[in-house]
Amino acid sequence: MHMADALISPAVGGAFWAASLSAIAYSSRKLKQEIDEKLVPLTGVLAAFVFAAQMINFAIPGTGSSGHIGGGLLLAILLGPHAAFIAMASVLVVQALFFADGGLLALGCNIWNLGFYSCFVAYPLVYRPIAGNGGRAVFAVVVSAIAALQLGAFSVVLQTVMSGISELPFKVFVSFMQPIHLAIGIVEGVVTAGAVSYVWAAGWRHEDAAAVNWKKTAAVILLAAMVVGGVFSWFASSKPDGLEWSIGKTSGREEIEGRESGAASFLAGLQKKTAVLPDYGFGGSSEQAVDTWPAHNTGSSVSAVAGGAIVIAFVFAAGFLIRMFSGRKKAG
Repeated sequence: MHMADALISPAVGGAFWAASLSAIAYSSRKLKQEIDEKLVPLTGVLAAFVFAAQMINFAIPGTGSSGHIGGGLLLAILLGPHAAFIAMASVLVVQALFFADGGLLALGCNIWNLGFYSCFVAYPLVYRPIAGNGGRAVFAVVVSAIAALQLGAFSVVLQTVMSGISELPFKVFVSFMQPIHLAIGIVEGVVTAGAVSYVWAAGWRHEDAAAVNWKKTAAVILLAAMVVGGVFSWFASSKPDGLEWSIGKTSGREEIEGRESGAASFLAGLQKKTAVLPDYGFGGSSEQAVDTWPAHNTGSSVSAVAGGAIVIAFVFAAGFLIRMFSGRKKAG
């Protein structure tokens, strides 16, 4: 559900950049009050795991489409909504800057669609009331994942229609986007429930970070991220994802050509310079057709390891800045 710049006008892109930056600032302020030293490394490795997991597209039977987990709900359950939103924003920034996954103009939209709804709507308003004390946790996770994906998919449609630069009629576009992301949401809910149950069984609760053996937990999650991204990515489906599939069904083609002028042109040029492994491959090799499955793609494995390391660095930098400003406030 990573939007390309071709779908977004500068006005809409700028508005959601402002909205997402405001949500990042809000989350940072909240974390100043509740930050725990052990939460930073765990946030970093969990963000790296989500980065790797997003590289694995799973086929949706009978549709010719595929999907991948968003990961925002998983992060919110394990880290709390504020740390989760910072982590999700870090993942999406790294994907856009270094791997050309999602446009820079559309980055604010992608952070909003994949981070805001899962962290600040699905988690507190859907998951927590349903889960209660944990007896209905699995059901709550699945329902919340569906809610987050449905809101995010509908937001993509609205942002595209509001931009008015592509010929994607609202009724047709939304009629494809919502059902396909319902299927993706169900899968994400099941995967998230399994991951959360495993981590909980190891004793992890973000409300009581002091009681966690964070070094062991972080090491296990980091290893899982490397295996998922470095090996499991070979088994990823090559079918178009839910957004590309919906665009194809609506317009007859999977990609929409954008307007190469102004802010969009500048940001597209900037992205070409910063994207060292575009499309998670060497020179875009990950998009080339392969005759064998699984596709032993060195580029995707390198991307998973390098991207995970960059995401961890981003999260540590964010944690350092939050701690620094928090310390200044206390000293003042």
